Amino acid sequence: MAAEQQRGIRVTKAELLCKDSCGYYGNPAWQGFCSKCWRERTRKAEADQQGTGPCDDAGFPLTFSKFEEKKNMEKGRRVNTMRRLFWGGPSPPKRPESSEGEAAALKAYQSLEPGDFTSFLKLLRKPSSQRLQSRCTAFLNTMEAYHDLPVQKQSDLVQDFYQNIAVHFSSLPEVQLSQMMEHMEKLIMTRLHKWVFCHDSCDDEVKDLALQKRIRSLNWVTPQMLRVPFPDEKAEVFSDPFLPAITAVIEMDAKRAPQDKLACVSKCSQNVFKALSTSNTEPANADDFLSGLIYVVLKANPPRLYSNMQYMIRFGLPHTLMAGETGYYFTNLSCAVAFIEKLDGPALNLDQEEFEGYMQGRAPLKRGSERRKMARETQDKLQDVKCRQEEVDRGMKILKEQLQQWVLSVQAEVDKVTAQSALAQGEIEAQSESLQSHSVSTVTKKDVVEDQSVVTLEEHESDYNTCLTDTC
Repeated sequence: MAAEQQRGIRVTKAELLCKDSCGYYGNPAWQGFCSKCWRERTRKAEADQQGTGPCDDAGFPLTFSKFEEKKNMEKGRRVNTMRRLFWGGPSPPKRPESSEGEAAALKAYQSLEPGDFTSFLKLLRKPSSQRLQSRCTAFLNTMEAYHDLPVQKQSDLVQDFYQNIAVHFSSLPEVQLSQMMEHMEKLIMTRLHKWVFCHDSCDDEVKDLALQKRIRSLNWVTPQMLRVPFPDEKAEVFSDPFLPAITAVIEMDAKRAPQDKLACVSKCSQNVFKALSTSNTEPANADDFLSGLIYVVLKANPPRLYSNMQYMIRFGLPHTLMAGETGYYFTNLSCAVAFIEKLDGPALNLDQEEFEGYMQGRAPLKRGSERRKMARETQDKLQDVKCRQEEVDRGMKILKEQLQQWVLSVQAEVDKVTAQSALAQGEIEAQSESLQSHSVSTVTKKDVVEDQSVVTLEEHESDYNTCLTDTC
């Protein structure tokens, strides 16, 4: 049980740092070293190889003095080459002393807002920045003219250009210096992108296809296998919480400058942390972040992922990849890609048979204990469904009986009301007849009384007339 709860993906901060303990982040592409240490080791190995190779006519190794002489000549040739790259001529002009115009230009550069590349270009076109603009133009023209150089040589030239051009802004504070170098990187690499990205001298395209094929074969991996905190199936979720991170890492291929591609990596990583915070009540740790990033890469399958990462490594500013927040995010992305390339069953808590079954596109056979467990669960579910069906049948029977009783009671009430209505109608008719007969008798008696009154009146009138006659 404890083994099942253990994470298959674990990484510590010490594992992300350079093997030379220089304090910067290492990278699997540099065999665990940072870019600075890796370049130093590479150049040292090349120098050692050149030093042990040449021999004199007698077959003995060159003496130390001859080796130093050749090394100095090689160094002088490289310096002259770099001068032609930077200055566009056979020899650099003497650097004029700092003038008021250059001081004003540096002050204007210092006042730029972070990320305001448009204003940087406007300042670069001013006369006070003519020297800097000429150096950039000469370097770009030379790089385009020698675009057939091996990509590693091109990378060395670009990195050397960064180091030399940083001297121009050396009087600025460190924050403004970093911003100016980012503007310079965007200016240079936006134009060189079509010449150096996925160069013919390297096998980036082949590795891109291999990585995409590998990711497609792992499309069956679920968040639960990677131990990624994910919303419960019963929870109301309208969309994948990792969708913004997936979108951000896909957008990386559309950018040209290394810093813009790195910004997509940072945006993707930040969205991974947001998704983890919404899916889990506890704060996300390094293991959760790396697992979430692996899940995002598997679901996104970004186009030309390997080429984009190599492009940032070769032509990006070293400090953005070796330190800081962006360096941490890029190092984790490199670790995620390395993990995907070496992913096996134990990392997902699967045995080899199950892993191979998934990789071949068929459902793996369940183990005996799992089959028995599934059979018990199925039997329990069937029994539960049977009990619920019996309860529903009993309820329907009771409801039917209640409905019949209600119909009978309603019919009885209707009959009772009908009988009472008939009785009341008879009483009303009887009362009406009695009232009619009483009114007729009353009218007859009244007529008799009136007739008698008339007769009496006539009699009195007759008697009165008689009396009058007698009197007369």
